[in-house]
Amino acid sequence: MTTGPSLIVRPMAEEEVAFAVDQAAREGWNPGLFDGGVFYRADPRGFLLAELEGRPVGAISAVAYPGGFGFIGFYIVLPEHRDKGYGLALWQAAMERLKGCNVGLDGVLDQQENYRKSGFHFAYSNIRFEGAGGGTRPSDPSLVDLGIVPFEQLMAYDRRFFPAERRLFLDGWLGLPQSRGCAVVRDGVLSGYGVARRCRKGFKVGPLFADDRVSAEEIYRALAAFAGPGEPVYLDVPEANAEAMAMAARYGMRQVFGTARMYTGPAPDIHLAGVYGATSFELG
Repeated sequence: MTTGPSLIVRPMAEEEVAFAVDQAAREGWNPGLFDGGVFYRADPRGFLLAELEGRPVGAISAVAYPGGFGFIGFYIVLPEHRDKGYGLALWQAAMERLKGCNVGLDGVLDQQENYRKSGFHFAYSNIRFEGAGGGTRPSDPSLVDLGIVPFEQLMAYDRRFFPAERRLFLDGWLGLPQSRGCAVVRDGVLSGYGVARRCRKGFKVGPLFADDRVSAEEIYRALAAFAGPGEPVYLDVPEANAEAMAMAARYGMRQVFGTARMYTGPAPDIHLAGVYGATSFELG
């Protein structure tokens, strides 16, 4: 895709996703150390690079999931190349790729009006909280390592809280280096699961999905214990989930960032009351 005599917007190769992740880190978004490969695996044609005379100047992701759902992320233009139309070229290419999808994004709060002009509608805010790692893993026998949960069972459970099946993504996400997954299983029934992964700073817990507050808190405590004392722990909480917001308060977490979750179509029919922590701001 060419947008002028020197600017080209094209799909990234897998090794080029590192450019987008590095720029996200420079913007202060604190990506995971090993996010790039797993994100790319979710949709290898969904990561776009803007090149000016052969040099990267910006990036965006436009990941298509099965069933007509898409998600925009990693929308970044290098500071010295902003206000030159390169961001618009990236945006148009991403939206064209997701044409016909209900497209979601987590946009910075002060850009909502610009996204509305592109057909997006506000659904709710996501609040990033920072807490402290450490503590003791709960001794409840229903709290188990995620690896013992059958993958198909986990897939079915995850689908309750996410707008589409994401088999390829989850297959990689659950095996990230320097990460830990926990689940609550009662009488053979999965009641919640969460993953903590090492980031540029501390650990992020995401997703954290649970049927109830007790399950969510047990998983969170186990993952905070895995992170260890002195490590920051981050959780991206839907503000519309009062129980999740209250849990963050109970554990002394402080708000450090916020986004507007927006969609081009109706808000997907997911069990938002069970979303105690979103998976990521980049892929939903």
